[in-house]
Amino acid sequence: MKIAMYLTVILCIIVIGVLAFVRLSPTDAAQWHVPVAQTDSQDMASGAIRVMEADPDALARVDAAARDLPRTRVVAGSVEDGRITYETRSKWIGFPDYTTVEYADGLLKMHARLRFGQSDLGVNRERLERLLVAAQEG
Repeated sequence: MKIAMYLTVILCIIVIGVLAFVRLSPTDAAQWHVPVAQTDSQDMASGAIRVMEADPDALARVDAAARDLPRTRVVAGSVEDGRITYETRSKWIGFPDYTTVEYADGLLKMHARLRFGQSDLGVNRERLERLLVAAQEG
């Protein structure tokens, strides 16, 4: 009986430690704020990429829409720089996802990906689809 109680306490400590690590681990902007190299839209288990022709104001519209997303903050970049990276955290556990949006030469490129795990269950794809609507509203 005591062993089961000790194992339960140890398991709880491990779970709390993992959750604290996910919630409190710092973001290295240099790791996430990188150019979107892909030239075609694609869906992956860990995220999604969207590439589309757009007008020069599309990045500003996407920036405004991204800043309105819940639990989202700018990690690096600006509209003037032509590239912005955002961090969006999940509601309950606080898993961070990173979305990089850039505009150059008439193309708007967006790459949304997870930081921890192997599957984002489609949330990054859905986020990009919402941001695409903002990009096309011009």
